[in-house]
Amino acid sequence: MRTINSTYICLFLAVMLLFLNTACEKSVIDDQKPEVDLTATGAHPLNCEVLYFGEPFRLNYLFKDNVALGSYTVDIHHNFDHHSHSTEVGSCDFLPDKVAVNPFLLIEEGKIPEGLTVYQLDRQITLPTFDSDGPFDEGDYHLTLRLTDQEGWSVQKGISIQILHRQR
Repeated sequence: MRTINSTYICLFLAVMLLFLNTACEKSVIDDQKPEVDLTATGAHPLNCEVLYFGEPFRLNYLFKDNVALGSYTVDIHHNFDHHSHSTEVGSCDFLPDKVAVNPFLLIEEGKIPEGLTVYQLDRQITLPTFDSDGPFDEGDYHLTLRLTDQEGWSVQKGISIQILHRQR
């Protein structure tokens, strides 16, 4: 029979204790919502701005999170009835209420590269002037940004804009 040397037992226990301690260390706890920084240089469009069908514009926003960003959604939909989910202080001069005939709608999702805590969204978008039903309705619209971090926390920013047909 072999006897186990007490040195080996102590060494084994020390390694196991080190392993357990490392495995049980707390990682960073993400208990904060991400942030859409509308005050960053070049942020666009901002509340009450006018965009034009058929013309490109830059969608430019700074996203931040304390641990890791995840994804975003851009939603542009009509606001002809002046419903509200604006998150910005102050109100815009709205056009009169109207019934939607052929409203423009855009919903796009984007994935942010893994592990980033800061991400600059900078995309060019051209608003089409019409679809198979004819010209899009001009008027008051909402641009809604939804930002989600990797933990699942999310924040929404609602921006009131107008989209018009440029008179030539």
